[in-house]
Amino acid sequence: MTKATSDGAKHPRLPRTRQGSPPSLLLTLLGDYWWRRAEPLPSAALVELLGDFGVSDVAARAALSRMVKHGLLATTRSGRNTFHGLTPRAQEVLSDGGARIFSFGEDDTESWDGRWSVVAFSVPEANRSVREALRTRLRWLGFAPLYDALWVSPHEHHAEALAELVDLGVTAATAFVATAPDLPATVPPQSAWDLDGLAEMYQAFVDAWEPTHAALGRGTIEPADALVRRTELMDAWRAFPGLDPELPTSLLPAGWPRPQARELFRDTYERLGVAASARVREVIARHAPELADKVVERGPVVS
Repeated sequence: MTKATSDGAKHPRLPRTRQGSPPSLLLTLLGDYWWRRAEPLPSAALVELLGDFGVSDVAARAALSRMVKHGLLATTRSGRNTFHGLTPRAQEVLSDGGARIFSFGEDDTESWDGRWSVVAFSVPEANRSVREALRTRLRWLGFAPLYDALWVSPHEHHAEALAELVDLGVTAATAFVATAPDLPATVPPQSAWDLDGLAEMYQAFVDAWEPTHAALGRGTIEPADALVRRTELMDAWRAFPGLDPELPTSLLPAGWPRPQARELFRDTYERLGVAASARVREVIARHAPELADKVVERGPVVS
């Protein structure tokens, strides 16, 4: 066993947003169509875009206020008009998250040295919020609990895990790498994940999004509909990196559905891009014509 040392830098983090909520939708919209733009957008345009998702004006403006309060958006004013733009903090986290989402599932590992990253920790009941934050961060790194306070990952993420422990001030902990001999009457590390349940989730994703992919082949999706579908597609797919540890192929059941689901996501997301960005451009042009041509179409290969 080798104890890890921490040389990882702290990364800024966003407050947790519920999937499909107005703040989550706004972050996705700005990350996909206003990527790395310094210019703020009229709040009226953002409210109208959220209206495509059935969000009322009142709920949309409340979401903008909450995001400003949490440091995700910066506000500027020009006369009677209010403008919002992503803060540097939000830009950085969206950049890191986007890279993770688009690269997820890229390497279906055939070769693996049999070593596991292991994290063991103890957090008092009084620090429940710290414990929950640590669990969330470990899951995002690809760890899962083999036992309550013993988490494992098949990837070399022990240094990143230790950096998270340090960031959260968890001192009763260690992170190391180890091998797991195949011994009788023992629990294999891969049992930390519900692979059957995860396979069902992938299949449900495929079943839900194949009709959209088929509709693209018929050319029957209008810009406003394309924007909604593309944003909801991203919102659905972004859950998987926190659930799927990308286990080596040798540890996966036969017929593992992630490759099919990933290909469906990437192709559908890319093909919806032109129509979706046209809808964003149309809405922004009504409120700030000089900004409409700055809309981007962030795709799977954009960094």
